[in-house]
Amino acid sequence: MKKPPFAIALAAALSLSGQVHSSEEDERYNVQVHKSPTCGCCDDWVKHMEDNGFDVQVTETNNLNPIKIEAGLTPALASCHTARVGDYVIEGHVPASDVRRLLANAPMAAGLAVPGMPAGSPGMEMGDRRERYQVLLFNEQGQTRVFSEHN
Repeated sequence: MKKPPFAIALAAALSLSGQVHSSEEDERYNVQVHKSPTCGCCDDWVKHMEDNGFDVQVTETNNLNPIKIEAGLTPALASCHTARVGDYVIEGHVPASDVRRLLANAPMAAGLAVPGMPAGSPGMEMGDRRERYQVLLFNEQGQTRVFSEHN
């Protein structure tokens, strides 16, 4: 049975819109990381992100303070590396699953942070040692709320 022209046009449009959506999805998963050239745990976090489908570009620097200040991070939110994914800042050892959830839900926020360097967080694996930690959602005023908890 021959398809009417409208059905063919609709199928083509749906196919094309899927391709556009896929391109937008790919762009959302690009990560730009700023880290110290000597930080091994940062390298491990980069690998964690890559293993979870993110395309990661690394910029090494010995002075992260200007990057953290420009990103709106307070000292209480700080960790060893600072990343950007789309319009969001990702500070420290945030699990890839939380970054994906952030991107999927797109809340009005500046980003996510795992302050310090908790044992057991991605990139900070230390055998069986695990510390309970929180991933904080923060806004441009530095206000936070718990986004997720891990142990």
